[in-house]
Amino acid sequence: MKELYRRLGILEERLGFRFRDPGLLVRALTHRSYAAEKRLGPFADNERLEFLGDAVLSAVISHLLYERFPDRAEGDLSRMRAWLIREERLARLAERLGLPDFVLVSRGEERSGGQHKASILAGALEAVIGAVYLDGGYGRAFDCLKQLFGRLVAQAERGLETDYRSRLQELTQARFRETPIYRVVAEEGPPHAPCFEVEVVVNGRVLARGRGRSKKEAAQEAARRALQLLDKNDEAAQ
Repeated sequence: MKELYRRLGILEERLGFRFRDPGLLVRALTHRSYAAEKRLGPFADNERLEFLGDAVLSAVISHLLYERFPDRAEGDLSRMRAWLIREERLARLAERLGLPDFVLVSRGEERSGGQHKASILAGALEAVIGAVYLDGGYGRAFDCLKQLFGRLVAQAERGLETDYRSRLQELTQARFRETPIYRVVAEEGPPHAPCFEVEVVVNGRVLARGRGRSKKEAAQEAARRALQLLDKNDEAAQ
């Protein structure tokens, strides 16, 4: 623990934030296995800070997405946020910050590589966010997260690319007991800038077509249009 206190400046520099109360940061890095092993007492681990940090993270990411994508509807923004704050993504960001070198786990967890487990790293990152919020306020937490997630927010629409096809599959399996079939119906343009057209078929019927710079992109657009069509049909039937 004393050694961790001596090294906190390295992590603070990476975060771009200097703690007035370093004890908050230490608690954010304390996994429940370490707290139990050292008999640190109730609430000495990072779980309460993780709870708080999760809420702060959701608020900040929502704010960043709202500003970045002014033409996106609430549903799309929610799916983009979910893509950004998935456990594995938080764990990768924690690795980038070097949290495995700072997080405190029990000897058993350490032997099994606990410092690199996605769940432990994601929880520790959320707890650190909660600690920054308590120590510096929302504005400083916002600045830290904007720096940490800046490039990812710009790519958040990728969360929709994977979501449209999965949503359509869930819907058609529930409604028709069938999985959508995607077929390339056209390919145009030069090799360095192709354009594909893909149709999506369910129950022997072409629901929609989509175009894109890749087959995957065209299939996602076809799925998006198919979902819109099914939604309109549902509204008309009501």
